[in-house]
Amino acid sequence: MPPASQKGIKVEIMGQQHQFACPQGQEDALLKAAKQLDKMFWDIKQRSGIRNNDRALLMAALNLSNELALANQTLETNQQQLNSLVSSLNDALTEK
Repeated sequence: MPPASQKGIKVEIMGQQHQFACPQGQEDALLKAAKQLDKMFWDIKQRSGIRNNDRALLMAALNLSNELALANQTLETNQQQLNSLVSSLNDALTEK
């Protein structure tokens, strides 16, 4: 049984029910993540013809990991640009 601050959430992935402990308030995020993983799993199976569920699930996980890495890279680039703009603004305000 999960700790009091966590709740057991059932999700369906690969046509099977799975239960996971989930921090309170994060239930919707877990359900959304499970649906995204399940959709990607079925899309990969359909597009590639892969019959092995483990392999299709691994490909889905790698695709999601790549999407996360790209999003983090974009976030880092945006943060650097924002820091540069703030610095330029501070310089401009200091000159006056």
